[in-house]
Amino acid sequence: MQVILTEDVKKLGRKGELVNVSDGYARNFLFPKGLAQEATNGKIRDLGHKKQAELQKKESRLDFLKRVRDDLMLKTVRIKAKTGEGGRLFGSVSSKDIAQAVKKKTGIDFDRQWVSQKDPIKHIGVYQVPVKYASGIDGFVNVEITSTEE
Repeated sequence: MQVILTEDVKKLGRKGELVNVSDGYARNFLFPKGLAQEATNGKIRDLGHKKQAELQKKESRLDFLKRVRDDLMLKTVRIKAKTGEGGRLFGSVSSKDIAQAVKKKTGIDFDRQWVSQKDPIKHIGVYQVPVKYASGIDGFVNVEITSTEE
């Protein structure tokens, strides 16, 4: 019997998948617990439409992230910070600070988890901060750290 899973089932499949199971397993376990529903032609067609819509949504999201990456690679984000002698910062500039500065400059909802910089910035200067937007979409953001006294 073919069923469409409504929840993830261990060793069987993930939510939304069409799987073949024995009649007894479906009627006695999956259906009563609400883990699956019988796969009729209409439900299979609806499942295909949902998967197509999810794929289009994912593709549009990736296109958006690619445009954001290309746009940010051409711009420089400036962050002002208090400095001491020799251009050393009081504190540091973290991924959170970089994300806030990018959001302020571009208006794009920039997630701090995209910034894949390992160590915080502790000196004034210009940096190319690596950014990982999504799987396969990597880039960088030009960040210029300046002193507030200037």
